Amino acid sequence: MKPVIIAVAITGSVPRKKDNPAVPVTPSEQIESTHQAFEAGASLVHIHVRNPDESSSSDCALFARVQEGVRKHCPGIIVQFSTGGRGRDPAARGSALHLKPDMASLATGSVNFPTPTKTRLASLKDLQRR
Repeated sequence: MKPVIIAVAITGSVPRKKDNPAVPVTPSEQIESTHQAFEAGASLVHIHVRNPDESSSSDCALFARVQEGVRKHCPGIIVQFSTGGRGRDPAARGSALHLKPDMASLATGSVNFPTPTKTRLASLKDLQRR
């Protein structure tokens, strides 16, 4: 059998506890959820972090806490940070990349986002320079 990569996006950028009480939004919940997925066979985790009000965040300290816990409890899992701009300050999208995750996603836009992709071009060019 060929090896496969099973990716898990434990939180996403939109769902909140009111939408689904099982959505992990705190760093400890995200670490635990990732560990459960890791034990079930996940080999890559896509991470979004949240502010205390559950909105999307670019807070480097939150990314660092989640990454530290995931690395401790899920040895060998590939850590991928979200750099998506939905609900976050576009200028801060790549602010946690200095933490050196294994990967980072780059969503250039989508036809179902409420604002046009064209408005994101300047922030994408800034990410490219990092």
